Amino acid sequence: MSNQGSSKKILVVDDNAVVIKTISLKLQGAGYQVLTAMDGSGAVAAARQESPDLILLDLDFPADVQGVPWDGFRIMEWLNRLDTLKKIPVIVITGMEDPGAKQRAIQSGAVAYFQKPLEHDNLLKVIRATLGEPVR
Repeated sequence: MSNQGSSKKILVVDDNAVVIKTISLKLQGAGYQVLTAMDGSGAVAAARQESPDLILLDLDFPADVQGVPWDGFRIMEWLNRLDTLKKIPVIVITGMEDPGAKQRAIQSGAVAYFQKPLEHDNLLKVIRATLGEPVR
């Protein structure tokens, strides 16, 4: 772990491996530890095991093996039910075109909302501000 930057953990939750890889590389380059999950159950399990400092969360996921519709809203609902996890800030990153999605995400507890394709420098600024770090 390098001394420059943060040792804070960020959980990236997205069903697209390319998005996860791209965001992970950007975050690691900024000095963060990166955890990943590709579905709702994986996201909740990783959050419970690792207690990340922040979660980057997609909203739109295919139904998992049991057919449970784990979307980002349901994931936030689960996180908010668990005392140890509800304080973790969530930043939504989505390609969803639904005009009501941003308002619903903020009402569900998201601290910020980004539309894909992502503007990574802007995202990093918001992450740093959310984590109480100096914004460069």
